[in-house]
Amino acid sequence: MNTTAQNEYKNPLAERYASKEMLYLFSPQYKFGTWRKLWCALAECEKELGLPVTEAQIAEMKANVDNIDFETARKYEKEVRHDVMAHVKTFADVCPAAKPIIHLGATSAFVGDNTDLIQMREGCRLLLGRMIKLMTALKKFAVDNAELATLGFTHFQAAQLTTVGKRVCLWLYDFLMDYQELERFEKTLKFRGVKGTTGTQASFLSLFDGDHAKVKKLDKNVAVKMGFADVFPVTGQTYTRKIDSQAASILSGLAQSLHKFANDIRLLQHLKEIEEPFEKSQIGSSAMAYKRNPMRSERLTALSRFLMSNALSPAMTAAEQWFERTLDDSANKRLTIPQAFLAADAALIIAANVCDGLVVYPKVIARHIEDELPFMATENIIMEAVKSGGDRQELHEQIRVHSMEAAKKVKLEGGANDLLERIAKDPAFNVIKDKLTEILDVKQFIGRAPEQVREFMDEYINPLLEKGTVDYGTQAVSPQDLSV
Repeated sequence: MNTTAQNEYKNPLAERYASKEMLYLFSPQYKFGTWRKLWCALAECEKELGLPVTEAQIAEMKANVDNIDFETARKYEKEVRHDVMAHVKTFADVCPAAKPIIHLGATSAFVGDNTDLIQMREGCRLLLGRMIKLMTALKKFAVDNAELATLGFTHFQAAQLTTVGKRVCLWLYDFLMDYQELERFEKTLKFRGVKGTTGTQASFLSLFDGDHAKVKKLDKNVAVKMGFADVFPVTGQTYTRKIDSQAASILSGLAQSLHKFANDIRLLQHLKEIEEPFEKSQIGSSAMAYKRNPMRSERLTALSRFLMSNALSPAMTAAEQWFERTLDDSANKRLTIPQAFLAADAALIIAANVCDGLVVYPKVIARHIEDELPFMATENIIMEAVKSGGDRQELHEQIRVHSMEAAKKVKLEGGANDLLERIAKDPAFNVIKDKLTEILDVKQFIGRAPEQVREFMDEYINPLLEKGTVDYGTQAVSPQDLSV
């Protein structure tokens, strides 16, 4: 029987889309290496508080944090049917001196839950760095096109003019809100700490002969060693699964913004006004050689749709937990949380790639404006004619008739919009005939859009990017992170 890798299913998020950095965060090496770092931190803190743990035992454990024999762990798990105990035994095999004190007083959730929280925290930091890159690219594109007039659309029907840069600000503001939510979650995320089998810390109270102060100090000290400022004040056996639901919900919100952005690009590419990057040798269609399909934006909507739908399972899991815990969360967490972060990572990489190479076609945009602006300018034309002595009601009727005839020529005959020519020939509008060009200047129809772009950048985006670049802009994950 052929058992080659080609006959095994591979998760596309891992094989095609997510980054090596995010994949590493949810890899067995990182997960089980973090378990060992937690055991080291626990032993170290227990020693500091007076338990019979030696420096030699701690040194032995630290020396073998990354020395993980996964095959041995698999054999143990097959035998004992318990992943944590399998890894306790595997760790003890290479740390014989430390064997008696590994996992001392702890329950499985000590390594499992705390590692989940560490992965989410580091995943958030990586995503925040990706968001900084995306928003930096969008900011430049918005500023560069702050004054480029374009048709606004409501109901995907031509509406009052806006500018390309102002439209980009709509995307940016959505991402700004997502960034703030994700950053708040990352900065306020607490550690489960050392809470025991049902959250009462009974095992640790026994170890410290009833000394409550030492148990509280142990809880805090382990958290600090693992880079957390605070611990959950109360837990059952696990931290509340609402944390997972909150994380998935925030990433779902990010996906909503990414999906809207990608859909807008797809529609603009259909209009031939703006296109996503297209490589020199890229093929748009296997049959239609002329096509330039928005494939990246389509992939972005696909991943975003998956990410939005993924938020439902953690919510249901949080609602389903009985009393101090049930195990129906385990398989669900293994699927939903890593995949949420992997999908968000992949989507942000694609979005930044799209934004880095957006192509604008000003002449196409101008042609579309020319097709619609005469209709939009009718109110301005009436107002100018009235100011020059015309009768508003008569002028309105004349323009209504001309508009209907021009629309008929466009829709039924496929001709050009000749509304302005009709108005220019109408004696009722002779008083403003020389002002038509001035009245139809697109700058008269974009309001404060350019100023709004610059003000938005100065007041909101620039401060966020300056701080975010320092905090997350160079965020990377390495095996040395979280060293104890």
